[in-house]
Amino acid sequence: MMLIQQIYTISFSPTGKTRQVARYCAARLAELLSVPLHEISLDLPEERKTAYTFGPYDLVIAAGPTYAGKLPNKILPAYTENFHGQGTRAVALVTFGNRSFDNSLAELCDLLQKNNFCPISAGAFVATHAFSDRLAPGRPDEWDLADIRQLADRTAEKIRDRMDMPDVVSVDGDAAAPYYIPKGIDGKPAKFLKARPKTREDRCVQCGICARNCPMGAISRENPSVVTGTCIKCQRCIRHCLHEAKYFDDPAFLSHVAMLEQQYTAKKVNVMYW
Repeated sequence: MMLIQQIYTISFSPTGKTRQVARYCAARLAELLSVPLHEISLDLPEERKTAYTFGPYDLVIAAGPTYAGKLPNKILPAYTENFHGQGTRAVALVTFGNRSFDNSLAELCDLLQKNNFCPISAGAFVATHAFSDRLAPGRPDEWDLADIRQLADRTAEKIRDRMDMPDVVSVDGDAAAPYYIPKGIDGKPAKFLKARPKTREDRCVQCGICARNCPMGAISRENPSVVTGTCIKCQRCIRHCLHEAKYFDDPAFLSHVAMLEQQYTAKKVNVMYW
């Protein structure tokens, strides 16, 4: 029998919601399978420099947020280049901010298979949108956690019931599909790739939290009001700032947020596969 000996979580989670989902699922599986649990973060540039190879007795919980309907393109190389399996079983998880996960889960399952993992279950879970607390506020909530627990339970059953490798899970979506084009309140494409966070100088105390936590290392540590590199609009600097000094004022970005708040406040459901 192929027994699991270790469980690993791998996640990119700028605002913490994706990691919350991955941890909850992994903790339940570790409890059911009575094995130790380890965590690998992809949040910071230095954390994305290490390569890992997992064996046939490992179980990997791979998780990522949905950015414009797919995985974040600037972080994608960390998933595709740094993680390799040896027929390793995996659980693929994505979060989405109440609009749609589109093709992010299909993309994650596809890259896992290409790197010699066997995704045996998968799920897309609603989480508070990074752009606005009005989109899926308080999620994942207790009902979401119940869904995650159900996915973990079914995954454990699938592992226990099969003497050989369980079948690869089939999920909806197209791994090769293009990114979703964000729209503004007028229904036209909202182009905010060059948008960068601004700083309220009267509130900033130069603590450097935003610079130390930027996933792209794009904020100057000497002067946190200066963005020296690529911004992926993950909102981590805004969420981490203790003084609410960071903000976005790009008109196209704000128009997109307004559109989301207008059209996507109805509660969405999680989608699971096993």
